[in-house]
Amino acid sequence: MVTPTTGSPYASYPGNMHIVNAADIALGKKEPDTLGVKALNDTTLEVTLTQPTSSFLAMLAHPSMVPLDKVLVTRYGDKWVKPEHFVGSGAYRLQDWVVNERIVAVRNPRYWDDKHTVINQVTYLPIRSEASDVNRYKAGEVDIVYTLPINQFSQLKKTLGDEVDVSPQLATYYYEFNTTRAPFNDVRVRRALNMALDKDIIAEKVMGQGQRPAWVISQPEIGGVKLHGPDYASWPRDKRIAEAKKLLAEAGFSESHPLSFNLLYNTSESHQRVAIAAASMWKKNLGVEAKLQNQEWKTMLDAMHTGNFDVVRYAWIADYDDASTFLNTFRTGDSENTAKYSNPDYDEALRDAAKAQDPAQRARDYQKAEDLLGRDVPAIPVYHYVRTHLVKPWVGGFTPDRLGYYYTKDMYIKKH
Repeated sequence: MVTPTTGSPYASYPGNMHIVNAADIALGKKEPDTLGVKALNDTTLEVTLTQPTSSFLAMLAHPSMVPLDKVLVTRYGDKWVKPEHFVGSGAYRLQDWVVNERIVAVRNPRYWDDKHTVINQVTYLPIRSEASDVNRYKAGEVDIVYTLPINQFSQLKKTLGDEVDVSPQLATYYYEFNTTRAPFNDVRVRRALNMALDKDIIAEKVMGQGQRPAWVISQPEIGGVKLHGPDYASWPRDKRIAEAKKLLAEAGFSESHPLSFNLLYNTSESHQRVAIAAASMWKKNLGVEAKLQNQEWKTMLDAMHTGNFDVVRYAWIADYDDASTFLNTFRTGDSENTAKYSNPDYDEALRDAAKAQDPAQRARDYQKAEDLLGRDVPAIPVYHYVRTHLVKPWVGGFTPDRLGYYYTKDMYIKKH
């Protein structure tokens, strides 16, 4: 993962865990064999850290840390994921994969807890359109729908009742700035756009599924700590907009010289709705012209990683239950820091939080980091997620956790 030639988007992750030499190896400054990880014997792995890391165990459970068969990957290169080559350690093994059509997995008799697994086969359908997904659910072709179209939510709740499952999720939707590109290298512009966005309306009216307006990048409650947004989050709306106008004027923008930029989002009905709402709020409140631009997911990710954007729609879904999962992505040099934000005080606050011996100290360090993000605004937090699914009444054991994960190995089918 940390070897630069792998090109892993999670190359910074072991460095954020403070594993010895991980950060330097990812930057090409040290050799991979100097990583502070080694197998002592067949059943013992030793990991050496540069400092205490309070979230270490939680971070270790992330999918990017799942062990892979080195022989397999070396032998087949990027074809190791084909069903005929693939070897995994999970409750299911890959039987069939037709790109853009389906993935079929069957029970793995070698799984350590196979005796508690009930379902023998699971099929995943990559359905791009949320509306098509719902139609196939209604036709009885799908048992679980991954996410619901915003514009159908109320109607589905009315007609399908308990089949609509809504659960809170540790995830934040935000608009990220390219802080290296003018005028977004000016903190006044970034803060003005944050202040003039009416997040209550986006969360409650545009989304309307239980989402909460966001003023922190992480979460108000996460990993046993509570965090709050900047002072201006609690101001009356009119006061916020007046301050935003003042900041834009100081940055050199006016009616005769309005701010204009491209707002990029990945193709999706819900992202489009949010983008239209945000653009109209900025226009009405500040006279700002946000031109909407959409791209397919992979193309948008390329644009982000090459810095080819003004402002981009993004989101972070927690990798583990701790604020650092969100905040690490804005550390100087992090592989996910596509905003190119850099602040030594911020980096120090996160290092201190990792060392903290108790939740109270960790909360103070994370609050300091969030305060700096509220002041510098490399990204505008828009709302905190809920996860919405449709689930057939005969599916038992469907219980998503706070990270949004649910596992087929925990589910069963009731008689119907």
